[in-house]
Amino acid sequence: MTLPEFIASLQSSEPPYGIKPALTAMWWDGKGDWEMAHDIAQNIAGSTGSYIHAYLHRKEGDLGNADYWYARAGRNTPKASLNEEWEQIVTELLNGRA
Repeated sequence: MTLPEFIASLQSSEPPYGIKPALTAMWWDGKGDWEMAHDIAQNIAGSTGSYIHAYLHRKEGDLGNADYWYARAGRNTPKASLNEEWEQIVTELLNGRA
């Protein structure tokens, strides 16, 4: 799946069949359902889960909590916009790099 295909899938009522939990969390966030995305992210172990968790708390405006999760993910707090970061995370996940 490509980023444009993933973005197009946001028009559906359910995430694409068979995608991993990390992409599912980002899909729900792309749909505007922060709570669902956060619920999923909390159950993703390791740096990928921490990275998504960090992004979600940054989006929420809880920057102290976001910084904690970025550190857990081994990443710096980005200077990119939230939209740019969302696309970066999704791209990394689609390419198996996150």
